[in-house]
Amino acid sequence: MASGNDTLLIALIFGASLLIFGTLAAAFLFSGTSDKRVRARLTRYRAKYGPSGGVARARSILADQDNSSPFEAMLARFVPRPESFRKRLQKTGKDVPVGRYAIICAVVLLVSSLLMMLFFSLPFALSLLLGVVIGIGLPHFIVSRMIAKREKQFLALFPEAIELIVRGLKSGLPINETITIVGSEVEDPVGTEFRKIADQVRFGKTLEDAMWQAADRLDFPDFKFFVISLAIQRETGGNLAETLGNLSNILRSRHQMKLKIKALSSEGRASAMIIGCLPFIMFAIIYAMNAEYASTFFTDPRAMIVLFGSLIWMGLGGFIISKMISFEI
Repeated sequence: MASGNDTLLIALIFGASLLIFGTLAAAFLFSGTSDKRVRARLTRYRAKYGPSGGVARARSILADQDNSSPFEAMLARFVPRPESFRKRLQKTGKDVPVGRYAIICAVVLLVSSLLMMLFFSLPFALSLLLGVVIGIGLPHFIVSRMIAKREKQFLALFPEAIELIVRGLKSGLPINETITIVGSEVEDPVGTEFRKIADQVRFGKTLEDAMWQAADRLDFPDFKFFVISLAIQRETGGNLAETLGNLSNILRSRHQMKLKIKALSSEGRASAMIIGCLPFIMFAIIYAMNAEYASTFFTDPRAMIVLFGSLIWMGLGGFIISKMISFEI
């Protein structure tokens, strides 16, 4: 009877927590969306009818706007190294404030902890620990995947953008005009970044400053090579079209080398995935066949110590294997 009361209490806590956090998240998200719509509408009217519309648009382009709500801005103060988190979120290409990312992590932490207690009957301390790991690790993993996907798309299109700049320079167009053409002709995410550069130059920034700001925002080595080539050419002179043409060939060669290394290391990566997933698959099979036997790892303190030690050693092994199959070019 006591276990039934405990299950009912956990279910009530879980439902109330979901209701509270869902209401707060909806209120803050909708309030932030409405503020964005109002600001966007005011910007359109000022640009169309007001004399200071150009100034307002210039400020919005030259400055990095923080679209977070007041509550999200307050939460961002408690995040360690918020500038690093902000740069990391900018690499995804999505407008996600640091405070909103902290709210997502907190919701995932709470929901995963309650699910561990409700469905697996884990102790509170262990459920909270696993919730912290999932609440921090899962959003971090998703953001990493989004950054990797965007980087792959950017680097696949970037040599074409450089070749388009080279053709524009050979036809007699200035570098600023060729960057504008790249922003309008090349697909995203390359087109988006070059449009930002063109807008910043149009509203008063120098090309070099706009380029370095984009390089800091993207943090891709290939794009930094491009910016350094432009900076050196501006100081020393020379044939910019020939320099960028050579850079395009080098970037294509680097991309081909990365694909070749990925193909050669595919066996090691497959082995690492199989070795890493096999213990968890076997534990799931044992838990499905005999839940009482497998649940000893969550109830006996000695088994819990062995479990945590095994996870630590598996993590070290996975880290070593990842370093062995990853190469810098």
